[in-house]
Amino acid sequence: MASALQTRINDELKTAMRARDKARVAVLRLINAEFKRIEVDERIELDDARVLAVLDKMLKQRRDSIEQYENAGRTELAEQERAESAVISEFLPQPLTDAELDEIVDKAIAQTGANEMRDMGKVMGLIKPQVQGRADMADVSKRIKASLG
Repeated sequence: MASALQTRINDELKTAMRARDKARVAVLRLINAEFKRIEVDERIELDDARVLAVLDKMLKQRRDSIEQYENAGRTELAEQERAESAVISEFLPQPLTDAELDEIVDKAIAQTGANEMRDMGKVMGLIKPQVQGRADMADVSKRIKASLG
């Protein structure tokens, strides 16, 4: 049984195919191929949490590519990556605000009793499941370092 998110993505793929939206179909097929690769490689069935983690990783890859393409002056490739990012983002939950993120970081630091940089792993371990797909982990890391440092 596929996760609810995978089912939604498959439904969107069918809709895009009927609408003959080639660009959207390509991105949705890319997403499905990544899910299938993981399921085959790891011999598991993805749950919603893992689907979110995969989508989050794909979005991060697109952000990195956009930056590299822009630095290289390849705007057409950067635009393609932006278009893919937009489709992937549709399936991720609403991003956290700065205030919400700061609150989560503060609570996690208090819960773990962290007070120095070597405790960062404990704090990240507690925060990651809460913010998966809703915040950039590099940003979370910076916030933890600022609070602990």
